[in-house]
Order: sequence, then C-alpha cells, then structure tokens
Amino acid sequence: METYEHFYTENKVRLMAYLMRLTGDAQLSLDLMQESFTRYLAGYGRNGNNRPLLFTIARNAALDALRRHREEPSADCESEASGLDPECRCIAKEAVDRMFAAIRRLDPLDRELISLVATEAFSYKAIGKLLDISEGNVKIRVHRARLRLRSILADGDK
Repeated sequence: METYEHFYTENKVRLMAYLMRLTGDAQLSLDLMQESFTRYLAGYGRNGNNRPLLFTIARNAALDALRRHREEPSADCESEASGLDPECRCIAKEAVDRMFAAIRRLDPLDRELISLVATEAFSYKAIGKLLDISEGNVKIRVHRARLRLRSILADGDK
C-alpha cells in the first residue's frame, strides 16, 4: 500500500498539470487524473511504479474525452487563485486562459509534446518512446512548438 501511495503522491501534481495543458479544462483534468490512477491501480496493482504507463493511460483518456466533447474548453482557475484579491485573481485567470488558448492553437502532437515537456517528468528520449517518435524529432518539434507559442502569444499582445 505504501508503494502505491508514494507513487500517487509523487505523480499527482505532474499528471494534473499535464492534463490541464492538454485539455485546458480544470474539472475535466481532475476527472481524468482520478480515472487514470484508478485504471492504473485496477490494471497493474498497488506495486506498480511505471510513470510512463500512467501518463499513457492519462493521454488516452484525455484524447477520448476530447473526441467526445469537441468543444472549446475553458480554464477555471478561480479556486487555485482564491487567496489573491479579486483584481489579481482576474489577471491570473486571464493569463492562464491566454496560455491555454495559445496551446490549443498548436496541432495535437505539438500540444502534447509541450505538455509532456512542461511536466518535467520525462526525458526527450522517454517522450519519444511514449509518442512513438525519435528523440531528435521530439527536440525539433518541441523547439518549433515553443517558437509557435511565442508567436501566438506575441500576436495576442498587438
């Protein structure tokens, strides 16, 4: 039991952040995170400690959910920033919404690459294995996706 609890504690924040970047929806991400850990536990027991497998389960669940919904999700960060005054909360929410909107404008593979890199849970080599592309291709696509994000965000400022 301690092994699974440690695995959960060590991965829940990273998995939630990954799902938030992938979906742009806080509630959906929370549901997907819980579903992913539940599927992992049911399929691989309490002694598993396979982070790539957990993220693969979460990725598949997120892609299924996004296919089902097909609408533009919106980030709801009110609860995360509740300790701030209303003006700061509004500014923080706008910044998060703007970033998620920019990420959603990337093509699906680039969105996923940026999400996986941002979790800081995997090396480029591990990301390549997860997505079945070469490590070199991961590096190139991440670089191009970052440039595209920078361009999208800069265009929004004008």
